Amino acid sequence: MYYRLVADKVRTALTDTRVVLIAGPRQSGKTTLAQTFAGSQRPYLSLDDSTTLDAARGDPAGFVRGLDGAVIDEIQRAPQLLLPIKRSVDADRRPGRFLLTGSANLHALPGVGDSLAGRLETIDLLPLAQCEIRDHRNTFLARALQGKVPTVRTAVIGAELVDAVLNGGYPEALTRPSAARRQKWLLDLARAIVLRDVRDLAPVDHARQLPKLLRLLAAHSGQITNYSALGAAMGLSHLTARKYTDLLTQLFLVRLVPPWHSNEISRITKSPKVHFLDSGLMAALRHLSAARIKSDRSPFGAALETFVLSELLKLVAAHDEPLEAFHFRDRYGAEVDFVLEDARANVIGIEVKAAATVTGKDFNGLRKLQQAAGKRFIAGFVLHDSDLTVPFGDSLTALPVSTLL
Repeated sequence: MYYRLVADKVRTALTDTRVVLIAGPRQSGKTTLAQTFAGSQRPYLSLDDSTTLDAARGDPAGFVRGLDGAVIDEIQRAPQLLLPIKRSVDADRRPGRFLLTGSANLHALPGVGDSLAGRLETIDLLPLAQCEIRDHRNTFLARALQGKVPTVRTAVIGAELVDAVLNGGYPEALTRPSAARRQKWLLDLARAIVLRDVRDLAPVDHARQLPKLLRLLAAHSGQITNYSALGAAMGLSHLTARKYTDLLTQLFLVRLVPPWHSNEISRITKSPKVHFLDSGLMAALRHLSAARIKSDRSPFGAALETFVLSELLKLVAAHDEPLEAFHFRDRYGAEVDFVLEDARANVIGIEVKAAATVTGKDFNGLRKLQQAAGKRFIAGFVLHDSDLTVPFGDSLTALPVSTLL
């Protein structure tokens, strides 16, 4: 079993918070992690079990009344439980009474009468990070936020990096013996989620279009969202395309990365970028393979960018202090793929390049970000497919992608 980076965060939250939620996509390892916290004082109950689900939906108040504490898996399947849980933890305020898991954003669920505000801590669990797969500690964020250059533990370049990107991080997929079998599993997972789990969130008039939308989003991963173009490709309005994209974000399949802005009034660009939360799933939907990338490197850039975001978000989820992820684009077209901002508004810029070589021009966007952020700019990095670390001026460095692994 893999050790998960957020395990200590869950353990700590259970010591001082009445309800803890582990949220993330299906098959990311939420159940496995949650079961490690189950026991005689906190029994494990799965709402994927039809009998348990019927009991929870039929009499939610009675279901919760009989529990002193519990691990309740896939809470989005019976959101009616949340209000009785609120009443229970208000009557008995001991910390750690309920550990929930959810494969959908609870705040987006219909019929949720209360958000458990002030009683609930949410901890994101995405598919496996590379450092979890490789079983070692990653110091990228800790060093970068201190203005230090992150270091490489083991160089992962060339074909090995391509394999890591195409495999992604879903634990079950990684047990498959071949790339073809891994992609088959990922495609089956995506289809099951969009055709089944979406119905837990909202009524969908064009459910058969959702797999097509997911494929379109995979083809546009890393690009500015254009709901009009997405809708036109499916014969739907831009409003419907936006609604369905939002549903896929609520199921933790894709993430909309908002634009970074230097103050609360003026945004440099208003549109978010769309990214997948797992590069393996994105690659499967685009039918990318190592052989195809070897013959045509051009699709690898978007896949690598998605991979980097996914790794960053996994490190952010385990980090002690809150961090938010953005992208940067000014009116002249200068861009930075990712901007991480801490609670004090200090920023780190990260540009991703699939090539092995880096030039000064690759830092143009980071220099514009550095100018816009001023004293709040901590560091800027160009992550590239190499084992070399090269300084490119004040607080600017070319780093191997391996520093994230």
